Amino acid sequence: MADWQKITGGITAPRGYQAAGITAGLKPSGLPDLALIFSDVEAIAAGVFTTSQVKAACVEYCRQRLQAKQSARAILCNAGQANAATGSQGWIDALESGMAIAQALNISSESVLLASTGVIGQRIKMDALRSGISKLVEALSQTGSDAAASAIITTDLVTKSIALETTIGDRPVRIGGIAKGSGMIHPNMATMLAFVTCDAAVSPNLWQQMLARAADRSFNSITVDGDTSTNDSLIALANGQSRTPAITEVGAESERLEAMLTAVCQYLAKAIARDGEGATCLVEVEVTGAHDELSARQIAKTIAGSSLVKSAIFGRDPNWGRIAAAAGRAGVPFEQEHLQIKLGNFLMLENGQPLLFDRAAASAYLKQAAVSAYLEEDTVLISVSVGNGHGTGKAWGCDLSYDYVKINAEYTT
Repeated sequence: MADWQKITGGITAPRGYQAAGITAGLKPSGLPDLALIFSDVEAIAAGVFTTSQVKAACVEYCRQRLQAKQSARAILCNAGQANAATGSQGWIDALESGMAIAQALNISSESVLLASTGVIGQRIKMDALRSGISKLVEALSQTGSDAAASAIITTDLVTKSIALETTIGDRPVRIGGIAKGSGMIHPNMATMLAFVTCDAAVSPNLWQQMLARAADRSFNSITVDGDTSTNDSLIALANGQSRTPAITEVGAESERLEAMLTAVCQYLAKAIARDGEGATCLVEVEVTGAHDELSARQIAKTIAGSSLVKSAIFGRDPNWGRIAAAAGRAGVPFEQEHLQIKLGNFLMLENGQPLLFDRAAASAYLKQAAVSAYLEEDTVLISVSVGNGHGTGKAWGCDLSYDYVKINAEYTT
């Protein structure tokens, strides 16, 4: 049983945070497109960013800020333009964005972090952003998480938000998070945007290490389409406003906090995979019996990312051979006579030998997942064992539908 409970409030559930989301005119749709997260005090900051060689200006901006200073008070996110592959002017726009929000908040620009999402190759509409800054700051609220979550999405069909609470040192500690992502999702960092707030006091290096491990077990373990974004950013703040003793070394308290951080990240990661562009169901792949956790996750990610596996799930075809093939090309050695594959409760392969199973019932299992979209019941479970090792890992993805092609074929037109 988890050592925490789910609470309401998203990123403003932890003490000492406000958030806002407004329509500034950045999106052609007229939907909310500018978000702000603000800590009442300077907070320890950590980040994990895209590994792509083509990085948005906001990514490089945050990297430089966090290398110089492992703290921040504000995160500004614009939606509509990615400000990636925009040359020197894109960098100037990022700097101006940071300075504009810092001035409006009366804080140092060094305490501002940035994120952008939208069409690659398009600069931020700076006139709209400038005119929206004062309105955005005025909208800051201790109940502003939902507004911020709505202002960061693009092709998402739903917002993604979570908050959890545990007890450390006899005092409540909370972690909240919001995320966006639906397409251009592949495990190579986060392939999306996610923002996490926490009211515990944590040393900077420990907080960064916690976040990196949590990312590996969540956002780095999801895939929708095999494409890594230019703007991937996972940013986490910890402001100490819970008034609990500072966590400065590995121990029971740090492990409890990291477990809750990982749970928040996994919830958001699964929400992204569930909301994959054109998707009808969430797919969870669990691999056991590998040499170590990294090997197990590598196999799981390969299966979850296989276009053939994803297409079969969309077609409600219990074609376990595609699962076996994906596992075999994951780059992880194992003996195929140890391979076992299950789809839900249907055992299809054991000790490398195919088994008879009810194909009609297995297909119905896949159909039921699509009927239950956006519910916990929409998950297709694939279980694979590759041996007798202690390594266990999970990955999440979705099916591949006709609508994915339609959405992305017409993305800029």
